[in-house]
Amino acid sequence: MAMPGGQGVPYGGAIPYGRPGPPSAGVAEGVSPHAVPYGDSAHHIAKDAHLLQAPPSGGVAQPTPTQSKPNGPTVNGSWTHLGGGYTNGPSPKTSSHQQQVPSLSPAGVASSRINQGYQQPGSSPLVTPTASGPISYMHPSTSQVAAPVRGPPPQASFFPPTPQGSNMPPSTRAAPQPGLPPIGQPPVSGTSFQRPMPVSGPVGPPPPTSVSGSVYPVSNPPSAFPGPPTSGVHAASSSQHLAAGPQPSFQGQPPLPTNFRPVSGLPPVSGPHALPGTNRVPGPPTAAPPTSVPAPPSSQFPPPPASGLSGASFPGPRTAGLAGPAMAGPGMPPASVAQPGTHTQGFGPQPPLGSTPGAPQQRPGYPGPPPTSGAPAQLQTLHGRPSYPQQFGYNQSVGNSSLPPPPPLYNAQQQPTQQPPLEPPVGGVPGYDPELHSRMAGLSVNASFNKLWGYEACNLLQTRNILPKTPEDPPKPSLPAENANCSTDIFRCTLTKIPETQSLLQKARLPLGVLIHPFRDVSHLPVIQSSTIVRCRSCRAYINPYVQFVERQKWKCNICFRINPLPDDFMYDPSTKKYGEPERRPEVRNATVEFIAPTEYMLRPPQPAAYLFVLDVSHGAVQTGYLPSFCKVLLEELDNIPGDSRTQVGFVTFDSSVHFYNLGEGLSQPQMMLVSDIDDVFVPSPDSLLVNIHESKALIQDLLTNLPSIHAQNGEPTSALGAAVQAAYKLMSPIGGRVSVFQTILPNAGPGNLKPREDPNQRAGKEILNLLPATDFYKKLALDCSSQQVAVDVFLMGAQYMDVASLACISKYSAGCVSYYPGLHSTQNRSQVEKFEAELRYYVTRKIGFEAVMRIRCTKGLVIHTFHGNFFVRSTDLLSLPNVNPDAGFGMQIAIEESLADCNVACFQAAVLYTSSRGERRIRVHTLCLPVTAMLQDILGSVDQEAVMGMLCKMAVDRSLSSSVVDAREALVNACLDLIQAFKTTLGSGQAAALGLPIPHCARLVPLYALALMKHTAFRVGISTKLDERVFAMEQMKTMPLTYLMTYIYPALYPLHMLDDQDALELDDGTLVCQPPRLQLSFENIDRHGCYALDTVDRLYLYVGRAVSDHFCVNVLGVPNFLAVPEDMTELPQLATEESERVRNFLSWTQSRRPFYSPLRVIREDSKDRHLFVQHMVDDRTDSALSYYEFLQHLKQQLSK
Repeated sequence: MAMPGGQGVPYGGAIPYGRPGPPSAGVAEGVSPHAVPYGDSAHHIAKDAHLLQAPPSGGVAQPTPTQSKPNGPTVNGSWTHLGGGYTNGPSPKTSSHQQQVPSLSPAGVASSRINQGYQQPGSSPLVTPTASGPISYMHPSTSQVAAPVRGPPPQASFFPPTPQGSNMPPSTRAAPQPGLPPIGQPPVSGTSFQRPMPVSGPVGPPPPTSVSGSVYPVSNPPSAFPGPPTSGVHAASSSQHLAAGPQPSFQGQPPLPTNFRPVSGLPPVSGPHALPGTNRVPGPPTAAPPTSVPAPPSSQFPPPPASGLSGASFPGPRTAGLAGPAMAGPGMPPASVAQPGTHTQGFGPQPPLGSTPGAPQQRPGYPGPPPTSGAPAQLQTLHGRPSYPQQFGYNQSVGNSSLPPPPPLYNAQQQPTQQPPLEPPVGGVPGYDPELHSRMAGLSVNASFNKLWGYEACNLLQTRNILPKTPEDPPKPSLPAENANCSTDIFRCTLTKIPETQSLLQKARLPLGVLIHPFRDVSHLPVIQSSTIVRCRSCRAYINPYVQFVERQKWKCNICFRINPLPDDFMYDPSTKKYGEPERRPEVRNATVEFIAPTEYMLRPPQPAAYLFVLDVSHGAVQTGYLPSFCKVLLEELDNIPGDSRTQVGFVTFDSSVHFYNLGEGLSQPQMMLVSDIDDVFVPSPDSLLVNIHESKALIQDLLTNLPSIHAQNGEPTSALGAAVQAAYKLMSPIGGRVSVFQTILPNAGPGNLKPREDPNQRAGKEILNLLPATDFYKKLALDCSSQQVAVDVFLMGAQYMDVASLACISKYSAGCVSYYPGLHSTQNRSQVEKFEAELRYYVTRKIGFEAVMRIRCTKGLVIHTFHGNFFVRSTDLLSLPNVNPDAGFGMQIAIEESLADCNVACFQAAVLYTSSRGERRIRVHTLCLPVTAMLQDILGSVDQEAVMGMLCKMAVDRSLSSSVVDAREALVNACLDLIQAFKTTLGSGQAAALGLPIPHCARLVPLYALALMKHTAFRVGISTKLDERVFAMEQMKTMPLTYLMTYIYPALYPLHMLDDQDALELDDGTLVCQPPRLQLSFENIDRHGCYALDTVDRLYLYVGRAVSDHFCVNVLGVPNFLAVPEDMTELPQLATEESERVRNFLSWTQSRRPFYSPLRVIREDSKDRHLFVQHMVDDRTDSALSYYEFLQHLKQQLSK
């Protein structure tokens, strides 16, 4: 295919980006994206002035043509860096001498599988088989891509190997130590090693000896989802695989009962251990431990000590810190002072008499714990950390005298105390309760400090209802309150404290990444119009609340730390009309701002809003009846389509041929022109096919009114979708804009025709095939569209197989969106018709941005190595978005390339340059700032569990496409195991054993969400699931903003029979919306006398119990009793009762908070469609999956191996 201007477009090669422009080219991010060639390498783009800085006055920088390697995303919106470029096709330059040889590592590590002809999703890392040990991860600039290695099947592990010397388990199987099997793996046959069991016994019911149903087989590698590459920062990690190890089998064993209940009460916790022959407890060491947990020589976890005492790997609390007189109390014996130079087992010498153990190191500038009695007012600065800059809202002197740091998470053996341990009385004492004695022995005042500083632990096995009944606010970074951080609805990080080094991140075994909703509708958005936009001269970051004003007219960039001059006009505050107060400017007081771009940010006048609708009118499409619904909605909303006086619109229909509609001036009615040569389609009369919506409004209305009748008798069964989209591309390429495609059957004629690939008999199997596209036709076409600023949105409506995996590519790589309405029919499936009409109405009227680019900048030392979403990657941090809409979400995985030891905070900045529908060039900037920590305990206490699950589900989608769904499921299980295991390393052995299945309180919902994800349509096995529905669910997880994604993963269940006005939410119009408690998804919480609402984002179910009261039926459902409730009830009557008003207000409010329309479906307890409600009760056991409590027992079994 030839591009405009006669340039060829080799697939996978350098694709000219944009149309030939005038001699003057633009600038970057600030530049209209037309002038940047697709093939630019990362190095070239990073260095060229025309991409990173504004041109000098008097001219615009001209880009330099270069020869470079191709770049582009891989399947499902991920990208890869291969030797400085990005590829859309097969991995280039495979060495002929690199044969497919299995790894020589004792662990049998296998390289990533690469399908022929496709670059796998998740951006495969650069791997080279080594003579021994794990796979070598090399920098892209120094190595070629290794050939695929055919070895053992890949293991469910997403993390790269842990560097030697780390105390975290490696993600790949390293050679076992003599006499020890690999950690996290059952001992192989013939091994006599047994892992020592904890001193305390198990908590709760004993672990089941057999589990039936769909087991989550885990060879239990200590790693699960991948972290970034340790070498070669641009190599993405979401398709790394490891060799499979032995997997436990639970098949063929008797099933477990579903009514497991944890033992009530607290677990027995061992008290302090007295020294032999004495009644005193060894004290903590006098010297403060290092700021981070030291790594043992081995790269694996050592087995926990057999005794209850903590070993050298768990140093006692520091004594440096607060000091004060000893507190004497009744019955307290004098303190025993250890002899100088002597150490008791596992402890250092005791602190001096009257000293108080200190707390872990805290970075200056952050608030510390409340002062205690006798605390000195002046504290010393910590280890040379620079204090907070003055613009953060504190006086400079305050930063130098920070408050005391938080205390460590002590265990029972580490408690510094001068009391003798509690001993059971000799002889019987009336009222003595051994269980109460055991529980009281482990109590400590430090529990309140642990909770205050985020170190609170949660025992999953003894937490009955773990889901909060009311929504919890996302965790907030520990930053001064004067600085407003970016809203968590827009910008969110998986960790609210950034690890100082990559090795520390690997110890935490958590994904580091950000989730962004960049074009979200914001109610109060500061819009700034200025002749000068202040940006860093080096990294081109925008000035923001976290920069530092170092002199009168200079500021220090918080991304690259360069000192920049401040323009004179920036010293003027428009709100106060005063000079000399740059810190009061809106750019410095708001983390989200929008600039109106000056002329140097554009190459040409902003494009007009242009919309083209491509409609399937084949026989199958006519039978669904979607065409009258489409025409009705568009006629009603024609005046509300975003745009200005230049807005253009056009229409194309297709069956076995392509039909164009002439709407030019001077015509009394529209004229249809037919092109039957679909193999070489052309555009007749292009000037009159895309017309001004205001000037040709009468002809447009005439066409929409008559279009259904024109094709009502069409009996053509074939569909030439590929030819129609090619014609749309040719029609829109001179301008750019949005193409909306409506398809109802599998394309079966002309270019891009597809064949059925689904086997209905394999829908319930564990091996899910055909998740990848069948052809690269639609991907190539999408890249052509993206180069001309054309985005393609696809609406799929069909009862039969449509190959969503192939058709979605045209939206994925052109920054479009995919909507799917299975079984839509005007008479047989009215709920889908209502959903289609409601979402189409929102779609044609929502805000839109054209010819956009988005760039993500990070603090020096951090790099982005993987993207998730619908886009095309143009460089290491630049995404091409021909269209950007308010409902598009993106994810980015972060690597720590350099140590952040000199940084107090890490910053991320996202800038979106776009053209509004009214023809304005604008830049929306979001800035997120997070503190940096050097402590593993701080990292695990700063987990944003929703953001972590949002990132894990995107990584799981990539793993499903690159490997298998079973692999992705196992990796989710391993992610839970890794998190628990990493947290246990911060506890003493006694406390870890007493807690049973410990997890940070801030991450307590991760196992619950992981189980729900494995039972979701996208990843479930053993249940009949249509291939199109599975692929569409995966597409939603890649692009859905986190706000909606969490409800999509774990639906919301509310009791409607208990609504009252207590704690009701009052809307702007005065309407009261009741806020019922949220329930966990188990029939344990379902009362047969009640009625419940289940919100799954795409559906809203109303479940009516068999014994529901007649009063509720009359006042809410409008029927006398339960038996009178209609089977096909899809809406509630508007009754003049308080109960009816409360229920309807709550349901309407629930639907109005998101762009997805959720049709209501009333389901009776005895309905034949009851399974639609039951399948979402993910906490309960099913024939093919475990219950939540069984899943926890499974995790415990895996950890005990």
